[in-house]
Amino acid sequence: MNKIRLALIAGGTSGEREVSLKGAAGVEQALNKEKYEVVRYDPAIDLARLAADAEQLDAAFILLHGIHGEDGTVQGMLELLGIPYQGSGVLGSALAMDKNLAKTMYRLHGLPIAAWEMASKEHIADPAPLLAKLTLPVVVKPIRQGSSLGMSLVREPKQLSPALTTAFEHDNQVMVEEFIQGREITVGVLGNDELTPLPLVEVIPDAKYAFFDYEAKYQPGATREVCPAEVDDSIRDKAQQYGLTAHRALQL
Repeated sequence: MNKIRLALIAGGTSGEREVSLKGAAGVEQALNKEKYEVVRYDPAIDLARLAADAEQLDAAFILLHGIHGEDGTVQGMLELLGIPYQGSGVLGSALAMDKNLAKTMYRLHGLPIAAWEMASKEHIADPAPLLAKLTLPVVVKPIRQGSSLGMSLVREPKQLSPALTTAFEHDNQVMVEEFIQGREITVGVLGNDELTPLPLVEVIPDAKYAFFDYEAKYQPGATREVCPAEVDDSIRDKAQQYGLTAHRALQL
């Protein structure tokens, strides 16, 4: 039987490059060597080679994170090249990568969401208009970054300007969002036309972390993940329904 020739796409140019490469190494190790012939491509250097090899590739596995990886860019290129790939398509990827657009879609679909405002660089010098509209604590985040890059938790007014400065170093659009204290639960969703919500995962960072930041995400032992999450059935059902609604709202 001929092996499936699989393009494993990882690396890229975003701030999450190392996370991407680490994930790809794990996937490559887990794949059945008798079934798959894995060819690695790094968009930072290999886009021309990927295009040249397109006719010899059966499928692509995208292990990219961040800008130019999760925002529909690579997905669009693969569609132009006629290479099937896993995950969401161009539109869903683009919507999900933009936190402002994603939250707007969630609100339109009736999901309960934290209040937020978009910041401008002028707010660094004068954050008062933002503070007048939102209740502290707030989270300041670049709208197109992942892994909590450039993100800050602001509990006092004097912390807002430095947090905005940090966020604008990572993106030219920044969101300020009211912080909700509570347990953090993730709901995965699988499927295309027929969607299946996966068991809930509760993410529990070590007590020394103010929130689930970059270090808490990737430092070994910094965070516990409990699956299935220990919640009442009613909470589980509601969370899974929210997950399905969010998935459909972004056309993932």
